Amino acid sequence: MKRNTFCQLCVLAAASLILPETEGCTSTKVFKVIPVNNTVEVPLSLFETSSLNYVRIKGSYFDIAVQKKEDNTFTALLMRCTHQENQVVPTGNGFMCSLHGSTFDKEGKVKKGPAEMPLERYKATVVGENLLIHL
Repeated sequence: MKRNTFCQLCVLAAASLILPETEGCTSTKVFKVIPVNNTVEVPLSLFETSSLNYVRIKGSYFDIAVQKKEDNTFTALLMRCTHQENQVVPTGNGFMCSLHGSTFDKEGKVKKGPAEMPLERYKATVVGENLLIHL
């Protein structure tokens, strides 16, 4: 197994241990979905108690961080570092990649490299009582 793959697995395992613990403290939910036609549907009711939630797509290695903004729009960011495709983890101010130390703000923009590109962003639209995330 390559060192990079091993490190990615370690970070993912650590995140899976940490996220359930932080869920209870912050009311953040991990919502599991199956995509249909490259779109996932998330109920808007998830955002009644927390403006930040995580979407876990079946078969995907990376979650999507979905944040409701004050103007009732949504940001959907793939939690994959753009430097070497490592899992990023949430921080109080955005996201961090533990592999090489890249940090990103809440909008996914690079605050500190070595990453040079922002986190991948998905279009999110409100339809009725649901948020559609277009993959």
